[in-house]
Amino acid sequence: MERFKTLKDHVYDYIAEQIRDGALLPEKRVNENVICEELNISRTPVREALIQLAAEGVLENRARKGFVIKAMTQTDVKEIYAVIGILDGYAAKMACDSLTEQDYADMAFYIDAMELAIHSGNYEMYYKQQVIFHQLYINKCANNTLIDTIAKTKNKLLKKTYIEQNNENLKEVFSMTNNEHRKILELFKEKDKETLFHYIADVHWMPDYATYDMIV
Repeated sequence: MERFKTLKDHVYDYIAEQIRDGALLPEKRVNENVICEELNISRTPVREALIQLAAEGVLENRARKGFVIKAMTQTDVKEIYAVIGILDGYAAKMACDSLTEQDYADMAFYIDAMELAIHSGNYEMYYKQQVIFHQLYINKCANNTLIDTIAKTKNKLLKKTYIEQNNENLKEVFSMTNNEHRKILELFKEKDKETLFHYIADVHWMPDYATYDMIV
């Protein structure tokens, strides 16, 4: 069962989404007043959410400047990828017996949607569909702590906003990762839990992909 979310939790999710979508950029100050106005809420839950994001390493609280988005080095991103791979793989292993035929059909739909997005050069759509694809089985792992930990770890990754629509290298990488999505679905259907875990951890989230933030 999904845990109850406080107002602070909703603000946390909103800020994290703004960071992932590139609306809030590295080294830029987070304007608390703007967030209060956009969400029509008081300052307290916004401040609490910012403090939590700072404690998790997503933001930095700097003297005389306030909260700013923490920039990530390539080494930072690779280390996060390695951790996400293990967590994501474990979530998949735990969810394996809970997935239904409808879940398989939904995952196949998202894979086809990603394929269409790749061919049309719509990489923003690819990003959105791959998030849904992974979240489908993560939400079925029956471990709320694991679900929250994966989400918080992913929050540290800043989605790149400068993807060039005509970049053939990116198209090749996206096609390769989407083929991996097909393999993941195949392993789910076979209920091969150990192979599924290692494939996600050691192949799909391998740190070399960190050059292309949040595309897997």
